[in-house]
This record gives sequence, structure tokens and C-alpha cells, in this order.
Amino acid sequence: MDLGIRGKKAIVCASSKGLGRGCAIALAEAGVDLVVNGRDAELLAKTAQDIRDRFGVEVIEVAGDVSKPEVQRALLAACPAPDILVNNNGGPPRRDFRELDRAKILEGVTQNMVTPIELIQAVIDGMAKRGFGRIVNITSLSVYVPIPGLDLSSGARAGLTSFLAGVARTVIDRNVTINSLLPGKHDTDRLRDPHDAGTPEDPATAAARKARISADVPAKRLGTPEEFGQICAFLCSVHAGYLTGQNIPVDGGLYVSAF
Repeated sequence: MDLGIRGKKAIVCASSKGLGRGCAIALAEAGVDLVVNGRDAELLAKTAQDIRDRFGVEVIEVAGDVSKPEVQRALLAACPAPDILVNNNGGPPRRDFRELDRAKILEGVTQNMVTPIELIQAVIDGMAKRGFGRIVNITSLSVYVPIPGLDLSSGARAGLTSFLAGVARTVIDRNVTINSLLPGKHDTDRLRDPHDAGTPEDPATAAARKARISADVPAKRLGTPEEFGQICAFLCSVHAGYLTGQNIPVDGGLYVSAF
């Protein structure tokens, strides 16, 4: 399917690896020029070059923590008029809520709620003026199904979800959509701990790990960053202009609900 976005420009946050990388690759495959971002400059450069080599699109690298104002400014300087914004950021580490002090709580809320809101504030009016905009937020299935130890991540992402529910309805008439993807269990570094992401994983060990983690998933497997990215790319396409304010689990059926 032609997604109708060839030649568009996208900012994809936290896209050097994992789900963000999957989204960047899918958009590049559709012909979108990219600004990619990640904290590890070396890994980010490898991802950017791989995308350039495979798809021939323009890729600009902005290394750094996207929750830092100076990194946000660099992203927007690299792409002042994006057509697409994919918000993504790592969540706080698993921690009993009793261990959270005010500083840790504010840091988690900044990373997973304030940061995407700030980026949306920066780009949404330009999108509306130009008559095209696609904003996709990568949140978490924990918005619907709380996970013990990830209470801060769940709360911050749920806050973002509620905040944007009203905002999304204010710009749909100008062809700007805001939707969220809620990943379940995907084969990313977050589910490989304590395995060192920089070293190859023994095939037998990897198979056993995946089988154990995916045992309660109806699909009986982990999702891949590639298939997640293709769903993101469709939400960014010209075909998704009548879909906004939605929170879509990408979880192999793990979240059980009839509605």
C-alpha cells in the first residue's frame, strides 16, 4: 500500500533502537525524510547510516536525551516544520513506589508526559496551518493494565493519554491527528535484561527467554519492532486522517477487553 507520505518530514524520538527504530525504518520505507534521536551517539549514527543505505532518504541525527530542552531545540532546528512527530522515550526503571522521592517522580513525569506535550506544542500549529500532521505517541500497555513496579511510568503515560484526548479533537478538522500506540511485550532490550544488549545472545537462551515471557500472550510470541513500526507508519499515512484520539494496544491480544 502506498501510504501517500513520500517526501514528508518526520521527527522520531528515541529511535536509535527498539520500537522507535522500528518506526523510523517503516517511515523511511514509505519515503519519509527523518530526524532521528537517541542518547548513544555511536548507536544512533549506525542506525541513521543503515536507514540511508537501505532507503535513500535524508536522515539527520540529533543525539541526546529528548527530555532535555536543548535536545528538543536541536530536533526542531533540524526539522522546523515536521509533518510527522513520533513521541517516544524510555520509562523509569522498575521500582517499588515507596522508593520514589519527589525528584524521581518529577523526572518520570517529565520524561513520559511533559516532554511529548512540549514537542506537540512546538509543532501542532504549523501542522494545522499546512493542513497535514500526524502525531503518534508510543506509550505502554500499562496505561490499561498496571504493572507493579512501573507505577510511575504508568501514571505519567496515563496522564499524557488523558491530556491529549481533548487536544486531539481540536485539530482533526485541519487534518492533524494524535493517536497513541500501547506496546505490550516486544523483543527489545527492555525485555532482554539482564542480558547485555551489546553482546550476542545464545540462540537456545534467547528461545527459552522468549517462550517464558510470551507464555501468557495469546499470540504465543513477542512482537517485533518492525511490525510495530508498520502500524505506526499507517497511522502517519494519508489513509488515517479520520482516526484520532485513539489508544491502540499492540500486544498480541494480551489486553483482554471486548470494547
